[in-house]
Amino acid sequence: MYVEKSKVESIQKISENIFLIKVLAPSIASLVKPGQFCNIKVSENSFPLLRRPFSICDVEGDYLFFLFDIHGEGTKLISKKKPGEFLELLGPLGKGFNYNDGYDTAVIVAGGLGVAPFPLLSKNLSANKKVISLLGGRSKKNIVTYGLKNVLAATDDGSEGFHGTVVELLKREIKNISKDNFRIFACGPTPMLKALQKYCVENNYDCQISVECAMACGFGICQGCPIDPVNGDSYLLVCKDGPVFDAKSIKL
Repeated sequence: MYVEKSKVESIQKISENIFLIKVLAPSIASLVKPGQFCNIKVSENSFPLLRRPFSICDVEGDYLFFLFDIHGEGTKLISKKKPGEFLELLGPLGKGFNYNDGYDTAVIVAGGLGVAPFPLLSKNLSANKKVISLLGGRSKKNIVTYGLKNVLAATDDGSEGFHGTVVELLKREIKNISKDNFRIFACGPTPMLKALQKYCVENNYDCQISVECAMACGFGICQGCPIDPVNGDSYLLVCKDGPVFDAKSIKL
């Protein structure tokens, strides 16, 4: 884990209200595993006070990429960063995806900006694994395909792809997917993850989910991101024990 003052290389608006920022962070980039995150100090003064957690979207050499939308003062400040300015990063943090062992097909299931960790995962999957990416959003403008393979989309308003939720899209596609030995990798808003978790547990599907929540410290000191395990008395921490969990192991 490093604290790294990282120079902004570029920032790109890739969709309405959605940005991709590229920063130079060689120490962190050398250690990152798919599914990990960084806590970012968004300004050089005391406001906003707390760092913001961002999934590491991609890595190219010494550079990190973060995908985000504007939903508060912190992300608004990051969206206004210019090349040559700096962000302070703490990372890499958390436990990432387990993606190396025996299965043939990786099924990515992402809701909204839950796509953020999956370009790096897709890049790191071995060449002999098939990848299917199922993406969900409110409308066409919320579907982000950056760095993803074999994309099928679902939108709430029917403006792109399947008219419905991404979990409903998975249920439609599962007959074809289940012919292979597959593992599901998912990230998105909690209601989507709950629906996916219920479906996967009921059908005994291999599924890993990346949980979204506020993580103030990022490494377990503040105890501010508890999540209950299915078995055991003590709670887990999303930042330290996750953010990636086996879908059968936690209560959402």
